[in-house]
Amino acid sequence: MSARDIILQRLRNRTGGDLVAPASDFSVLERPDWSTEERIERFEKIIESVHGEVHRCTRDNWIDHVAEVLSARKARNLLIPSQHQIGQDLRAHAERDDLPNLLIYDEPIESWQPALFNDVDAGITSTRGGIAETGSLILWPTADEPRLMSLVPPIHIAVLEASQIYTTLYEALDAQNWKAGMPTNALLISGPSKTADIEQTLAYGVHGPKELIVLIIE
Repeated sequence: MSARDIILQRLRNRTGGDLVAPASDFSVLERPDWSTEERIERFEKIIESVHGEVHRCTRDNWIDHVAEVLSARKARNLLIPSQHQIGQDLRAHAERDDLPNLLIYDEPIESWQPALFNDVDAGITSTRGGIAETGSLILWPTADEPRLMSLVPPIHIAVLEASQIYTTLYEALDAQNWKAGMPTNALLISGPSKTADIEQTLAYGVHGPKELIVLIIE
């Protein structure tokens, strides 16, 4: 018998049989069944309270909002995914005068790192959903949208479907069946980067994006 089997057998002998885990009670995590509009309003209120910025868009005009946001900030370029529909839609409008230069993420991250840390002004990513209770975005990084796309550029634009805003993280876990398989890491983003020194002075944009702009597609 292995050491593991010996330990488990000793536990069984002590308890008088097979160990049975108690039933899980998740009722403490349940919340009222908010409507989509209530979830959007709650999400927007909380994320804006920590210096996030929210734009409510439609599927037809979200690129107009991207152009407006980046033009106001005089961004020189925007890093976009190569395969995701967001990147394809932006590439279809690349000739627009009000859009900055589009940088397509189509190389290994090792070759992107120098430009990513020194030259990229903004990055845009999709999201897995949002959490109304905490004003948080859910991101599942992929090879097409690695986590550095959302963690390094000074401006992070996140595209969020209104139908994928959940009341709580638990609701998102359950509705999207996370237990069936997850990526190597998942990101929860609640506003631009921030930190506080020993005197509890809060500063934004210290070790990550200085600005977080969320485009909610209704």
